[in-house]
Amino acid sequence: MRSLVSIDNGGTFTDICVFSENQVTHAKSLTTPYDLTKCLLDVLAEASSKMYGPSDLTRLVNDTEFLRYSTTAGTNALVQRSGARLGLIVAKGAPLSDLRSNDVERELFTTLVGERHLSIDVSKGQLDASITDAVNYLVEFGARPLVVSLESAEQEDRAKSAILASFPRHLLGSVPIQYSFDLINDENWQRRTWTALVNAFLHPTMERFLYNAERELRQHRTRRPLLIYGNDGSSSRVAKTVAIKTYGSGPRGGLEAAAATAQHYGLERVVTMDIGGTTTDVSVLDWGLIQEADAGQLDGISVSFPASEVFSSGVGGSSVFYVEDSTIHVGPRSVGAVPGPACFGRGGEEPTITDVYLLMGILEPSTYFGGSLTLDEQRAREAIQTRIVEPLGIGFDEALLAMEHAYQARLATAVGGALSNGGPPATLLAYGGAGPMNACGAAEILGIDEIYIPRFAAVFSAFGVGFSDISHRYRVTVSGGDGSEMQEKLDKLRHRAERDMFAEGFELGDCKLVATVQLSSGKKLDIDFDDELVKLEPGQHWLDLTATKAIPHYEYLSENGSSTKPRPDPIRAQSVLVASGKREDVPVARLDDLNPNMHGAGPLLIEDDYFTARILDGWEFRITMNQDIHLQRTTRREP
Repeated sequence: MRSLVSIDNGGTFTDICVFSENQVTHAKSLTTPYDLTKCLLDVLAEASSKMYGPSDLTRLVNDTEFLRYSTTAGTNALVQRSGARLGLIVAKGAPLSDLRSNDVERELFTTLVGERHLSIDVSKGQLDASITDAVNYLVEFGARPLVVSLESAEQEDRAKSAILASFPRHLLGSVPIQYSFDLINDENWQRRTWTALVNAFLHPTMERFLYNAERELRQHRTRRPLLIYGNDGSSSRVAKTVAIKTYGSGPRGGLEAAAATAQHYGLERVVTMDIGGTTTDVSVLDWGLIQEADAGQLDGISVSFPASEVFSSGVGGSSVFYVEDSTIHVGPRSVGAVPGPACFGRGGEEPTITDVYLLMGILEPSTYFGGSLTLDEQRAREAIQTRIVEPLGIGFDEALLAMEHAYQARLATAVGGALSNGGPPATLLAYGGAGPMNACGAAEILGIDEIYIPRFAAVFSAFGVGFSDISHRYRVTVSGGDGSEMQEKLDKLRHRAERDMFAEGFELGDCKLVATVQLSSGKKLDIDFDDELVKLEPGQHWLDLTATKAIPHYEYLSENGSSTKPRPDPIRAQSVLVASGKREDVPVARLDDLNPNMHGAGPLLIEDDYFTARILDGWEFRITMNQDIHLQRTTRREP
C-alpha cells in the first residue's frame, strides 16, 4: 500500500503522520510563519529521514497516495487582521448596524471594511447602474475584493450579470467579487454577510499560499492533488476548498482523533485538553460524538457554516508569564516558535512553561524534540530571574512552583468551563506538546480520576486529519411546506455534488450521499432519497447534503487486557522539583520501550521524542495495545 500522509501546520510546530501498512511514522518541524511552504517541506523531509535513513522528500511524496493538510494560515490571518481591504455592497435599507451589534463585530468590521461600503437601489430599473457605480467607487477607494450581499439570490444574480457586462473577466480591469448567496444560501442576512466577509478576507491569502504549496509538491512528483482539511472534518483539493473552512481546522483534526479514541475504548464522556504553542483547546465528546453548532463561531463572529464546539483559552507551551499587581499571570500573549521560549536560544527573553519545566527537571535538555533542539538552561534561568523572581522578591524554586500552579490553574479553568453544564464524570484526553506534562496536575484540580494520553499526543491533530475522507458539504435554507421547495433545492445540491466530486476524480455513484434537515425547532430529520419528502413545519430550516468518497485511514488495534507485564527498568533518573519544594530523583522510561499491558505507578516520567508525560504520585498507568497511556488515580494528595 502506498503511504497516506496527514500534516497539521500549527502556530509553533508543524506535525506529520505517515500511515503505511498500519504503521505510523510521526515527526515535527518548527513552523516558519514567514513562509509556511518551507515548514511543509521541512516536515516532509524530516519524516522521510525517519523512514528511509537519508532524507528523501521526493521519494516520500512520490510514494504517497493521498496527502491531507491542515493549515493555520487562515486562522493567523484573521487573528492578526492581516489581509485584504474589503469593500461591501448591500441593498438600500439593509441594517448595517446589525453587523456591528457588539464590540467584537464592531472591531472586526472596522478592520475588514471600515468606510468602504455602499448601499444601492436594487429595484429592477436601477440595479444595473447602481451596482456598476458602486463597484467603480469602491475600487477607486482601494477596496479589493468586494463583497455583494443583497436581499435575495435573484438580486445577486442580476448584479453579477451587470458587473460582468461592465468588467469582463478577460480584462485586466476585472474585479474579484464574492457574492454571498454563491457561498451560502442563508436567509439570515447578518450571518450570511459576515460569512462572505470573512471568506473574502481569507481567500487571497489562502489562494496564494496553497497554490504555491501545491506547485512545490508537484516539483517533487506528487501523484495526486494536495488535499486541504477543513473545519468540518472533510478534505478537498485546493481548487475546491472554501477559505473560511480552513479556519480552526487543526483543532477539528484533534477532535476527530479524540472521537476515534473514545469510540475505541468505549468512553462515555471525554473532555479534551489540547495544549499547543499558543492556545489550549477544550471540547466535550459524549460517546465519541463531536458536538457541532449549526451556526458556528469564528473569532467570536456567528457564521452560516456549522463548526465544532471548541473552547479556546490563550494559554499554551509558548505563552508568556508576567507579574502584575504582585501576581503571576500567563498568556494570552505567546512567543510562538519565533523567537520561542527563552530556552530555545532563538532570541526569546520571556519565560514560558517550557522554561519552567526545563528548570524543574521535567524536561531533559539533550533529548527535547528528539534531540534535534538542545535547550539552554541558562537563558531560561535568566528570563525567570528577571521577569518573575526579582519583581516578586521570592526564591527561584518557589517561583518555579508558583508558575506551574498558575499555569495548571489556567488549564483547569479552561477545562472546567467546558464541563460546567454537568453530566457524568469525564475522562481527560490530554494531547498537544504540553498536554501530557500537565494532565495529572490539571486533573487533580478538577477532580478527574481517569486520563488517556495518546501515543501520538504531540501530533494528535495531524493524526486526526488522517481519519478524514474526501467530501463536500452543502447547506441551504428551506421553508416549511409540502416538500416541493426542498426537492428542488436537493436536486440542485446533488448536481453540485456531482460536479465537485468529478473535479476530485470520482463519480457521484461511487460516493456516499447523506441528506438531513435541521428544523428550526432543533429536531433533525434524515432524508431517504427513495421516499417521498415529508411535509415541513412552518419556519426556516437547514437542508444539508454531504457527498463523501471514503479513502483509507489508520485502524485501531483491538484491546486485550487479560495479560499483565511489569513496569520496565527506567533508562535514567532525573532530579525533579516536587510540590514540597524539594528535589527528588524520578525515574524516566522511554515510551518506545513500553510494551502493551506494561503497568506501574508514579512518580514517573515517560519520554517520547516530542512529549514528556508526567505521572504524579497517586496515579497508576497501563500501556494499551495501541501504546496509549491509560492513567487512573489511586490516592488523593493533600492540597
